[in-house]
Amino acid sequence: MSEGDVERTPTGVADFDSIIGGGVPLGSVVLLLGDVGGGGLEFALTSAAKIGLVKEFPETKGFILGHAGRDGVLPESMSYVTFSRSKEDILREVKLSFTKDFHESLESNLLFKDFSKGYFMRTVVPTTWVDSDGSDLFADKKEDDVLEALVTFLDANAPRSLIVIDSLTDLVVSDAVKFEDVVSMLKGIQRMAKKWESVFYVLLTDEILDRKRQQMIIDSVDGVLRFEWAKFHHTSKRQRYLYVEKFMSVLPHLDQERIARFATLITSQSGFVVINTERVG
Repeated sequence: MSEGDVERTPTGVADFDSIIGGGVPLGSVVLLLGDVGGGGLEFALTSAAKIGLVKEFPETKGFILGHAGRDGVLPESMSYVTFSRSKEDILREVKLSFTKDFHESLESNLLFKDFSKGYFMRTVVPTTWVDSDGSDLFADKKEDDVLEALVTFLDANAPRSLIVIDSLTDLVVSDAVKFEDVVSMLKGIQRMAKKWESVFYVLLTDEILDRKRQQMIIDSVDGVLRFEWAKFHHTSKRQRYLYVEKFMSVLPHLDQERIARFATLITSQSGFVVINTERVG
């Protein structure tokens, strides 16, 4: 299959898409692995917000997504899955951090699914502290069946969609969820994503797991984008970087351009932005 035959969904980060062939291939499960504040969440939110804006205003596609993303396939729907944070909390954070256009795009175009009710059920957190989305999804399920509820949700909402899972960290640190079940679920999602023709962005904090378990997660996804902070030499200033750690359909493009990493910036106006590419000498 030639590159032109591969349908891709733009990431919304135009300079990144221009190098990786126009976006992420449909059917990809992408792990956004990173330092706290390294940019993984902002990358996912930027992608969803810009795609949402283009869906509302199709005439802006070339301007918002750039030349490379102009011919990309937009998801029919977008969902944001969370286990410990409420929709209101996430949108409030977006409102404080980004422009009104970003906030309105995410509020209008994202289907938020909050699994907090089930996630906190067997913890010390009282039910009165957990915001409910009004769903009865857990009414007939066992107390510890968060993963089963997630699978049920994905069966109904994942086809031809962009799905953000925020975050895998919540699942792997929970005593109520078996790590082996999380790995099995990821492998199942990886298989189904191809049939669904969907794209998944799955967030995970780097080094929250031991090396063996983190590698098991990495082996269960199609691509890994690593987001990290690095200090400049002889100064206290820090710079965010994006590395493509694993991605069979993306790495050849980087090797051809001899790109080692991307220097990034997060702005209120444009969200996650690539500001420079660092090449192998």
